[in-house]
Amino acid sequence: MSPGRDGREGRDALEGLAERFHAVYGRPAAGIWAAPGRVNLIGEHTDYNGGYVLPFALPQVSEVAAAAREDRMVHVRSLLNGETAEFSLDGLAPGVVEGWASYAAGVLWSLEQAGHRLPGMDLLVDSNVPVGAGLSSSAALECSVALAATEIAGVVLPAAELARLAQHAENDFVGMPCGIMDQMTAVAAEAEHALLLDTRSMSTEQVPFTLAQDDLALLVLDSRAEHRLVDGEYAARRAQCEAGSRMLGVTSLRELTDDDVAPEDLPARLTDEVTLRRVRHVLTENARVLAAREALRTGAYAQLGEILSAAHASARDDFEITVEETDTMVETLLRLPASGDVAPALGARQVGGGFGGCVIALIHADSFDGLLAAVQENARRRGFTEPTGFLARACPGARRLA
Repeated sequence: MSPGRDGREGRDALEGLAERFHAVYGRPAAGIWAAPGRVNLIGEHTDYNGGYVLPFALPQVSEVAAAAREDRMVHVRSLLNGETAEFSLDGLAPGVVEGWASYAAGVLWSLEQAGHRLPGMDLLVDSNVPVGAGLSSSAALECSVALAATEIAGVVLPAAELARLAQHAENDFVGMPCGIMDQMTAVAAEAEHALLLDTRSMSTEQVPFTLAQDDLALLVLDSRAEHRLVDGEYAARRAQCEAGSRMLGVTSLRELTDDDVAPEDLPARLTDEVTLRRVRHVLTENARVLAAREALRTGAYAQLGEILSAAHASARDDFEITVEETDTMVETLLRLPASGDVAPALGARQVGGGFGGCVIALIHADSFDGLLAAVQENARRRGFTEPTGFLARACPGARRLA
């Protein structure tokens, strides 16, 4: 069953989407499909550098009710904004559909570009994945539409290929140069596991992620700071990493990990200070991903907390993608004096592509209310928008719901 608007699972939301589809299109949906948002536990800006990432899927999902049409037209309506977009699959190309509907249109275009001829279809989409929070609402929409479209067309694709085509849509139709992590998590995640993904080989490993057994939890805090990746900063970081690869004579920064290059050796090989910091972040972040996997395997949660905090420092100082709102949230979570029922977080960091979005914190489960209150008070004192928060759990990836 699908999570409702607040993340709770319930059949009411599922039946409600089916009823709304019938009301909008005058016929029943052929099915309802969902794909989740994600939290990346560790591994930022490593995916497009051929490195390692360790995300997990959230209970919050994008849902799509869909049915085939007899023509080649596509109608897609969003319950989030009440808007409808219409376009033909014939002549569909980048720039033809813009805005929120471009993510759905791009997936259909990507599938057709790969040789999978699709029928026209009616789509009704809804989502409770926070938009602009760094939780990959775009990949959730892409993958739910991709799963719906392929099933309606009778196309069977491996998870990795479905993810690749969804990424192609975001890169080349929408114009966002993201890596493969978000889409791969959306289709391949398993409940109670984090997904270790080697983005070069596309090999995966399911790593047990069951914090509740040790009275711990992962707190996700939406800073509600403005979060815009398509505006150029994400692309700039990717270009800087590619420049670093060229300077070092490697095809991707992943080769530095394979060659056991030490971070302290980089200054002798990179004279440009900005490029040095970008490359150092990627190199050390790959090491942190592998260390986090081992910490989860062995239950070394104090060590995991230290890894998360070190990742934030690297994102702040070397990759320069944090903002004042998220920096002060992390400081508050880590420095909160232990008193009464509230203990400070074991570790915390900003997640996502950067420049806003969410902060995650590894916490004692009974400290949720106190920590949330502390970061909200910090935001009010500094004049920031008050953040919201929830406790995350690892859920399954894309699936048919009905």
